[in-house]
Amino acid sequence: MAAEPLKTLFYPFAAEAAPLPRKDARVLFLGAEPGFRLPTGFEAALHIVQGFRPHFRTLQASGYAVTPRAEGAGFDMALVLAGRHRGQNELRIAEAIERTVPGGLIAVAGGKEDGIDSLRKRIDALAPLEGHLPKHHGVAFWFRRTGTEAAAMLRAGNPDLVVEGGFETKPGMFSFDRVDAGSKLLAASLPGDLRGSIADFCAGWGYLAADVLQRSQSLVALDLYEADFEALEAARLNVHGAIEPRFFWIDLLTEAVERRYDAIVMNPPFHRSRAAEPEIGVGMIRAASKALKPGGRLFMVANRQLPYEEVLAAAFASHAELARDGMFKVLSARR
Repeated sequence: MAAEPLKTLFYPFAAEAAPLPRKDARVLFLGAEPGFRLPTGFEAALHIVQGFRPHFRTLQASGYAVTPRAEGAGFDMALVLAGRHRGQNELRIAEAIERTVPGGLIAVAGGKEDGIDSLRKRIDALAPLEGHLPKHHGVAFWFRRTGTEAAAMLRAGNPDLVVEGGFETKPGMFSFDRVDAGSKLLAASLPGDLRGSIADFCAGWGYLAADVLQRSQSLVALDLYEADFEALEAARLNVHGAIEPRFFWIDLLTEAVERRYDAIVMNPPFHRSRAAEPEIGVGMIRAASKALKPGGRLFMVANRQLPYEEVLAAAFASHAELARDGMFKVLSARR
């Protein structure tokens, strides 16, 4: 996300349109991202919630108290940084309402391109707003917690989902409402002789890992690595079988993998914002190469236009294309 929504969120306080919290107030900050600057006079303690591992680590390194899930109640104020996922935004606002004291201020901000205006209108219909301000290509709005009825309605409109195959997901996760087509193509292209220790990099809510666990009879270990805390928690519910999987909340681009594997499967992300960022996949390929045993195999899916063959050639002894359709290609490589 760009820095502008963070600026937008704190603008009403800097502009004296919304009241600053008391110095001894407890402020819950849901969806916080690195790079924000508190306005002059904003001295209350922040309790930050961020489940995306790279942001979590950066915020923690900056000295903030950060948890991947909200903890506690009775907060005097709540801040919500809205993103691109409508359902996730609404659930965060519901949580903000539930965890603040009656009369507590709840401030929300997001970018105009991400639908903040429609979110503002949606919340205004449930809990009348105290004010709103446009700034930095976004909009901030705020209201008071008067009860939990609005939170109940927001939660009712965004229930946990069960997608094909009985997988449990939640709004905000990658491909939360369906099995991703790229993952399906990768699963259909995997060999039937996977054995030994297997890892699923960028495991999401567990579709690929569950497929590997069900089809492979010679596994001795199955490990899931994922940067999205909530997706990994869903995977704990979705992936089970003859062996007990292990789950690692980790940023594969910056944190080392301690174990070594006979095979790795992965559907790596190729963007964190709207623009394509193929260097993310490049980093994942290099991380996979380091985590494989000599002779170990990588199986990955990618959008057809992404140029991963060059890095595969540099990081592995050999590589090949196994399958292709109108959108994706499945690549394999041997270390």
